[in-house]
Amino acid sequence: MFKIPEHQVAGHQAKDGILGPLIDDSGNFYKPLQNDERGSKEIAFYTSLSSDPRVPDNIRRYFPIFRGTKAINASDGSGLQPHLVLEDVVSSYQSPSVMDIKIGSRTWDPQASESYIEKCLKKDRESSSLTLGFRISGLKLVTSSKDASVWQPGRKFLQNLAANDAKLVLSRFVSSNVASNDNIHPDCSFASKVFGGPSGILEQLLELKKWFEVQTIFHFYSCSVLVVYERESLMKGSSSSGAVVKLVDFAHVADAKGAIDHNFLGGLCSLIKFISDVLEAPVENGICNNYCSKDEH
Repeated sequence: MFKIPEHQVAGHQAKDGILGPLIDDSGNFYKPLQNDERGSKEIAFYTSLSSDPRVPDNIRRYFPIFRGTKAINASDGSGLQPHLVLEDVVSSYQSPSVMDIKIGSRTWDPQASESYIEKCLKKDRESSSLTLGFRISGLKLVTSSKDASVWQPGRKFLQNLAANDAKLVLSRFVSSNVASNDNIHPDCSFASKVFGGPSGILEQLLELKKWFEVQTIFHFYSCSVLVVYERESLMKGSSSSGAVVKLVDFAHVADAKGAIDHNFLGGLCSLIKFISDVLEAPVENGICNNYCSKDEH
């Protein structure tokens, strides 16, 4: 039985006859294989990643496990279509909170067609990609699994955040006092357990940064950092959030030709700085000292 992934926060969703990803009960994520150069590029990337000795084992863990390709009935009703079979990175979580962050101030490969570059450049200019070096493509914070309450701001709002707004969204993502779509100021009470600590999001991003400072194998255009954690366990007093970072979306990966991927590295460093700022922000009267003036709907 294939199902629509309810925790997908970005990209095309398999609803209303649209072609999108599906999942099963065995921990597999089925991503439709694009029938042009993008599809072949993504297969080539995953194949290379698993076999290239230049990619350290500690870095491979930041990528979903690749389980080949398979033809399954597509979500748009078009019959059997080829899909990438990947690890469903949230399958082991009961009620995962998820954030998808597209990295880089430029989301297009310089070798792409002029029309494609023009389309991507327009999106980048209309989002925070150029100003921040990243944009939040989507997020879903499970505030209560009992009544299925979530905080899930609109994508349009998320993708064009000013710096202070981005800090506030990141702060709310690790707060205990966030209800669905309210405007309460965040308390950042989970920041140290999700973003901080020896196995927190910040340490994982720093490990990736260390690799990106030297790797000259790939250039990752339009690739995202997926951040996942189990908020409900923290609400119940657990000391572990299960926080994990995964890199996803590799249809636009290019050969680095021996050059550092400064575009991705720059965006990653910017995200690291923002998360560090949230961790270091003073908490006054139980409120994290960040402020957002934007309408979140």
